[in-house]
Amino acid sequence: MNSIGTFYGIGVGPGDPELLTVKAINALKKIDVLIAPKTEKKSDSVALSIAQPYLKPSIEIIYQTFPMVKDFAEETEIFAANTQEILQLLRGGRNVGFATLGDPMFYSTYIYIFRLLEPHNVPIVTIPGVPAFLAIAAQIGRPLAFGNDILTVIPATAELDAIKKFLAQADATVLMKVYKNFPEIVDALQVHGLLDEAVLVSRAGLDDEKIITDIAAHKDDALNYLSTILTRRS
Repeated sequence: MNSIGTFYGIGVGPGDPELLTVKAINALKKIDVLIAPKTEKKSDSVALSIAQPYLKPSIEIIYQTFPMVKDFAEETEIFAANTQEILQLLRGGRNVGFATLGDPMFYSTYIYIFRLLEPHNVPIVTIPGVPAFLAIAAQIGRPLAFGNDILTVIPATAELDAIKKFLAQADATVLMKVYKNFPEIVDALQVHGLLDEAVLVSRAGLDDEKIITDIAAHKDDALNYLSTILTRRS
């Protein structure tokens, strides 16, 4: 009888394969199966492309589709099916990795799978990764917060009224997933005195990375889901 395998949630950072931790690389080298999450609209997995240099040749890649929803309860059947597939692999004695962009415990699809696996008493190891906003701050030379600054991290997918409420109070701000409502976000930054210091970076660390310093001039641009704004009060 096979012993049960270990499930690894592996943060692969925002895009640059050199930003993976030693712990993440070691985990990628020991797993038998890698779960590569993707959305319904994409045929590839960004997380897989980042992890690829560290995978052993015999690795099995399994693509799992995850809908882009605010509450995974809306798509219970899809998440349950993905969880059952992972459990079957683990119970067959195979070590399974789940590659996730940024950090696994920070606005990540991994959190849903982690919560669904927990009641099954399988071994789980979660390996932190570098969130995009930290990599961006280092790359563009922008200290995120210092002294007694209060750093506010806001998902731009939240309700606009909630976003405005927190912008009104923020010293330094990170806005993540800025894509659907970019024009409204630009207007809100202007109202709250946060536009002049704002920098937007799309697909940080990837080949098609884009850095925009004059955000107002690009207000009507179509943005990728992986777009982040860093700003602070002047």
